[in-house]
Amino acid sequence: MTENDHAFLQVSTPRPHIRLVTLNRPERMNAMAFDVMIPLREQLEALSDDNDCRVVILTGAGHGFCSGADLEDPGMVPNIDGLGLPTIALRSMGLLENVISTIRKMHQPVIAAVNGAAIGGGFCLALATDLRIASTTAYFRAAGINNGLTASELGLSYLLPRTIGQGRAAEIMLTGRDVTADEALAIGMISRVVDGQDLVERCIELAEQVTGFSQVGIEMTKRSLWQSLDASSLENHMEHEGLGQLFIRLTTKNFEEAIRARRDKRKPNFTD
Repeated sequence: MTENDHAFLQVSTPRPHIRLVTLNRPERMNAMAFDVMIPLREQLEALSDDNDCRVVILTGAGHGFCSGADLEDPGMVPNIDGLGLPTIALRSMGLLENVISTIRKMHQPVIAAVNGAAIGGGFCLALATDLRIASTTAYFRAAGINNGLTASELGLSYLLPRTIGQGRAAEIMLTGRDVTADEALAIGMISRVVDGQDLVERCIELAEQVTGFSQVGIEMTKRSLWQSLDASSLENHMEHEGLGQLFIRLTTKNFEEAIRARRDKRKPNFTD
């Protein structure tokens, strides 16, 4: 059931507590036009504040996940009256960067259901999510280098080395070659490859696993995973983790409920 339709965006609830966000411009392979990305950022912000939402799945309609910048029909950049071209360019990049930052800051984990091409900014969009599942026909490309630009955009040179290592990231970004779903799985860029017709359902099943755990536990785990990318030392990060563990242990009865559930041979009901 579709709950909220925008011209290029659809949001539905396929299972309780799970929201499916679909980029819906298949004729342009869901390119990052401002008419798509601004509503996406606004929708993600709204979902982050939706206390019934526990997991978000992001995918694309048709045969592409997201093909990056739309050079033919980029849409309208708001609030640019009176600005010169350099300032408009800066504002434009800021709008796209805000989408990446919003995904990271969301309370809920975001699963990318990469159903096809993830090119340029679309590659960055996939990497910004917390979990990535790809169809057998999906592929990834740091396309900027092929277009006479830099391959570094929207956090790609930050996220990719931290995901697969500096050496592999450098080779992929400097050659601009396609990375197939099977290779992406082998190097740790994604966690699963599934048939395209089963992709969204497999992501929903994974999301249902997550919704069975403590809401605050999942949110703190997401925060810790992202914070680890910038941790200055192991000791610093262990302190961060320890405080999170103590916070939940002392402010909820989740641990006691887990013990009771194991004793009673049932699933725990975490109320936080």
